[in-house]
Amino acid sequence: MSTSSVTEARALGSRAVVLGIGAIVAILLVAAVFLFLTLPDAGTFNARVTQLFVENDDLTSNAEIKLLEILAGSGTAFAETLASYRMVIFVLLVFATAMLVAALVFLVMLVTMNRRMAQIERAGMEVNSLLISREENTVYLNNMEFKLTPAAIETLSVLAEARMDGDILNGSELEGVISGRRAADCDEAAGATRIKRLRDALGNQMVSELLVKNIARKGYMLSIDSDVIKMV
Repeated sequence: MSTSSVTEARALGSRAVVLGIGAIVAILLVAAVFLFLTLPDAGTFNARVTQLFVENDDLTSNAEIKLLEILAGSGTAFAETLASYRMVIFVLLVFATAMLVAALVFLVMLVTMNRRMAQIERAGMEVNSLLISREENTVYLNNMEFKLTPAAIETLSVLAEARMDGDILNGSELEGVISGRRAADCDEAAGATRIKRLRDALGNQMVSELLVKNIARKGYMLSIDSDVIKMV
């Protein structure tokens, strides 16, 4: 049931993206057609100058001929300028279309990612295997490899052993196990500092926050199945 709902949601999302992109392209295409139709023709000014030549063939003095030549040159310059404006407007419309389409795609991707993150946070991290190699100071989490410091490996190993025993360790107990002292003699903040350094060493915020859970008023634990944990 959940699989079919997820498939339907994906299909609906893909359909919405296609419709959104189509709407953006259609709106900008209509705007471009309207704009180009309402712009004056590049040859309009030259046509008017030609009409002046035809209607005023009695203008024969040098000054009058020179004025008509200036008008003709101005018409040519105006036509070239208008043509360049048309090209600039076309490029800007294409750029606007690309930006709006990209914005829509990124928005849909962001919404999808947020929903996926919410699902992961609700369901927890699905870990198929957690291999801790103390000799190599390396953790293999599913297909991800994390190179950690010896202190971070020690902290993770203690948490893994506690998880296999079904225990939850607070900061004092964690520090006591690592340091070999009694938990009553250890500071809660020392264990919390070790957890923070472990999360920093893991690097990926999603991995560290979901892997190492902080249970309020109880302590810390690994939020994975104890059967997938192996230590070498």
